[in-house]
Amino acid sequence: MAEMGLEAFRFSISWPRLIPNGRGPINPKGLLFYKNLIKELRGHGIEPHVTLYHYDLPQSLEDEYGGWINPKIIEDFTAFANVCFREFGDDVKLWTTINEAPIFAIASYGEGIKFGHCLPINYSTGNFCTETYIAGHNMLLAHASASNLYKLKYKTKQRGSVGLSISAYGLSPYTNSKDDEIATQRAEAFLYGWMLKPLVFGDYPDIMKRTLGSRLPVFSEEESEQVKGSTDFVGVIHYNTFYVTNRPAPSPITSINKLFFTDIGASLIATGNASSFEFDAIPWGLEDILEHLKESYNNPPIYILENGKPMKHGSTLQDTPRIEFIQAYIGAVLNAIKNGSDTRGYFVWSMVDLYEIMGGYITSYGMYYVNFSDPGRKRSPKLSASWYTGFLNGTIDVASQDTIQLQRKFSGSSSL
Repeated sequence: MAEMGLEAFRFSISWPRLIPNGRGPINPKGLLFYKNLIKELRGHGIEPHVTLYHYDLPQSLEDEYGGWINPKIIEDFTAFANVCFREFGDDVKLWTTINEAPIFAIASYGEGIKFGHCLPINYSTGNFCTETYIAGHNMLLAHASASNLYKLKYKTKQRGSVGLSISAYGLSPYTNSKDDEIATQRAEAFLYGWMLKPLVFGDYPDIMKRTLGSRLPVFSEEESEQVKGSTDFVGVIHYNTFYVTNRPAPSPITSINKLFFTDIGASLIATGNASSFEFDAIPWGLEDILEHLKESYNNPPIYILENGKPMKHGSTLQDTPRIEFIQAYIGAVLNAIKNGSDTRGYFVWSMVDLYEIMGGYITSYGMYYVNFSDPGRKRSPKLSASWYTGFLNGTIDVASQDTIQLQRKFSGSSSL
């Protein structure tokens, strides 16, 4: 990382690794691991940006009360956050409470994808899983509780910031029809406004309240005040842009479409190969998101926490499509900043190849190839690592001919 010139590195703290039972005794080995990691990062001039929750709930809390569907999670999550603030906060200035909160609630507590528990839904009877919105509600309250704790107990001394991250799809009407335009507005309300409207204005979007009725939890006046203004920044995780139609259409992610987009009353049409998560690069999609957040949510400070291109793992070290993707999206972020967006940081996903939640080891996003068959997990730089290094140190311009020159230099060492 230091050789590349990285100024910041984003990673997540595993709650079970630090506090195995969810509450109570701290695991000293887990504590030491994160202290050493943070120390090494700071020692190399790299700012740690820490995510507190990336889906790994201590099993004991799931067994005891069902995890995020129970308001008891708010107190336990706040206690976990308190340990992290206390132990690491002198060296960590950027905290994200929950990773991709909307998609986590949809996938985990709507369909039970990978890391959730919702029972199969009987679509013919309209028996949709209301746990999606209950879990999202508790995530907002847990975020607000942890954020307000930080402000009261740690901010004066540590001078850090606490934010929440959302999965932000680019959304554009499929046709010029009024119906598709209105459907896109509904999708924006459900996908962005579900979390951001309470964080900025203190309550859910009106369209969600009208559509969901009693299935959507209600904030008390006190809860509304706690949630409103509780995020110092918005973390944006963005990979792809979809077209939105008011008509039924093939879904890019079928299970989410059946649940969530039935509520929205719209469908998404993917660009590219949705089954392998190889979506077309549409940089203006990210630019539109940043403009929308600026205009609709009081222009909050924003960090792009994930943005990257999947490719088949082990296919090549000459990952020119990834360079073109990153280059185009950095350009989109620059355009948004020039237009007034308060975007403050951009993280490429990912530094190295790793196990992807949806793609496993089949697809990878890393700028460094990892040989998972090697006990030592040998790393080899891809072309994108060389390009990004040059981009960061200013020796490579974003012009296409620089990529071509880099390819020629790199070709001698490009075999796996």
